Amino acid sequence: MRIASRRLLLAAAVAGLPILPAFAQQAKEIKVGYALAINSHYGAAAQAWADTVEKGTNGAFKFKQFPSSALGGERELIEGLQLGTVEAVIVSTGALSNFVPDVGVVDIPFLFRDTAHARAVLDGPFGQDLLGKFKGRGLIALAWGEQGFRHLTNNKHPVSTPADLKGLKIRVTENPVHITAFRTLGASPTPMSWPEVIGALQQGTIDGQENPMSVIVSAKLPQVQKYLSLTGHVYAPMALIVSPNLWSSLTDAQKASFTQGAKAGAAASRKFVDDVEQKGLTDVKAAGMQVVESVDKSAFQKALEPAYKQYATKFGQKTLDQITGTK
Repeated sequence: MRIASRRLLLAAAVAGLPILPAFAQQAKEIKVGYALAINSHYGAAAQAWADTVEKGTNGAFKFKQFPSSALGGERELIEGLQLGTVEAVIVSTGALSNFVPDVGVVDIPFLFRDTAHARAVLDGPFGQDLLGKFKGRGLIALAWGEQGFRHLTNNKHPVSTPADLKGLKIRVTENPVHITAFRTLGASPTPMSWPEVIGALQQGTIDGQENPMSVIVSAKLPQVQKYLSLTGHVYAPMALIVSPNLWSSLTDAQKASFTQGAKAGAAASRKFVDDVEQKGLTDVKAAGMQVVESVDKSAFQKALEPAYKQYATKFGQKTLDQITGTK
């Protein structure tokens, strides 16, 4: 065997071929799936995550991105992590609360004062403890990314008060907190996976939807929606998660690289959101959307009082106070 190996090496040397060490291995492919296009905040997060891990592990891993729900909707992506058919995902809390119920608390309307408050909560003890609860559900959550504050769009008429919502069929995420909120406001909430939404809006199956400006712009919603109301009713984080199968196969150093990469991805998503919030309004107006900027948020909060009682019962008033009391 040794003689044969030497002959092979000699032949390679004569042919001018590179002689690779026996332990050299091909980079392990990491499939990362997400719902929106590659030129979205999801794509920005995925790219930063990939770049950081690939560099930090000296090329031991190679990320392959599957944007635009190429691997399925968010529920399917999360189930893929649990089954081990997907290595990494970037998903919204809309679907996550069905897998990790405690996550639903961050989707309560008007819970966060502003972006700085939301980031302080998620980067602080509360948010980090919440990430830790994913393990019990067969998920390894590494960081909180961002989508921004959710706004309402529709094709029927301008919405500036809760009364304007009455009877509107609004697509919501498959999230009990969102469903309760819109039902309380008098709308007809329609849970729907994201890949179905654009078609449903075009066909008139639903009247509207609600999402952050980052999604409204990247998904080109002005092409299928007439009115935008700047309700800012819910802050929308997203989570960067890997499968337990992948995580258990990593060394401690590799785990550190994946975590560092996820945090870099989170930072990239926040920068994207900051940028799009500044220019997104101009873009959607230029695309022909009628924008309602004078939304009566206090009226929405008052109309939601019955829902707040349900949220306090479900998540605990102490938890809500901990969030609202964060500086």
